Amino acid sequence: MTPGVSNAPLDDIRVLDFSTLLPGPFASLMLAEAGAHVVKIERPGRGDEMRSYEPKFGDDSVNFALLNAGKKSIAIDLKAKDSIARLRPLIAEADVVIEQFRPGVMDRLGLGYEAMKAINPKIIYCAVTGWGQTGPKAMIAAHDLNYLAESGILGLSADRTGAPIIPPVLIADLAAGAYPAMTNILLALRKRDRTGEGSYIDISMGDNLLGLAYWGLGNGFAANDWPGGSDALVTGGSPRYQIYRTKDDRYLAAAPIEEKFWDNFCTAIELPAAMRAPDADWKTAIDAVGKIIAGKTSIEWMAIFEGKDVCCSIVASLKDAVADPHVKARGLLDRKIAVNGRTIPAIPVPISTTFRSAERSSPPALGADTDAILSK
Repeated sequence: MTPGVSNAPLDDIRVLDFSTLLPGPFASLMLAEAGAHVVKIERPGRGDEMRSYEPKFGDDSVNFALLNAGKKSIAIDLKAKDSIARLRPLIAEADVVIEQFRPGVMDRLGLGYEAMKAINPKIIYCAVTGWGQTGPKAMIAAHDLNYLAESGILGLSADRTGAPIIPPVLIADLAAGAYPAMTNILLALRKRDRTGEGSYIDISMGDNLLGLAYWGLGNGFAANDWPGGSDALVTGGSPRYQIYRTKDDRYLAAAPIEEKFWDNFCTAIELPAAMRAPDADWKTAIDAVGKIIAGKTSIEWMAIFEGKDVCCSIVASLKDAVADPHVKARGLLDRKIAVNGRTIPAIPVPISTTFRSAERSSPPALGADTDAILSK
């Protein structure tokens, strides 16, 4: 890196973040990690709803601390008569605005895209919603599980009774909300570099979920083979992509999809030839493999698989996963956030270390920077 030059590519970018909870704040966190100066606009009194969550890390929740480290906070009642006048200088200087209200709310507050564009023609305005700004579902309230259910994603999973399984991560908020928001903001910044023009970005979590099931869409549209719950290759409908219980009541995640991995796996577990064949009934083959895997402990299986390309792993707890030597070697938890003398690892975000800003040590207190920021 050139002396005196920041390696953080967004260190000259100013972001006004009106969003709360997860999708918008995670997007602005990623921008902050790349050097952007993020000012969080919060309601007076309670601020972002996530501040009140449990468990606490200082005065606010640990969730809030993790998602908002390195940002600044302004407490403003957006319904107050003087709110636009107070925000006007910040809007004039902002490069990016992120909001997460239902369609039309910011317009009614006098803070919609056209109003901000009149103040700052080059502004990039990113609106994150569940169903987008238009369409019959645009005004319907929903949460992550609802978007997954209505997009068809949730219907691709099932337990042994055939019931869909609640995912352990908020896929819509993150993979279909925060990440697309960041991606499109960066594209808009690139466009502005070339044309000088700002942009309006409509991010719909419901829209963006569909692409995650690309293989199912392909099967359905090309072959009219629409997948159901846990009956396709990557959803549990094959012995080559399956979770098996071991003798010590742990679980083996087996993914030997390609023929060479499948051959190695079958040889290692001594699966009968009839169950290895491509035309073997997949349910019968799953049962046969499951019976074999249940005969040995997880430690025994990992010893058998050692040095062989079989694409198998023992299912780890989250606590075990963060203690993995590979996690330490990669430095995934090296960055820290600190509150009141306590320090915990920051969220590992998908920003390359090549582009990271300096250490961001703490989340903002509610409205702590209001006077200083507004007086500029």
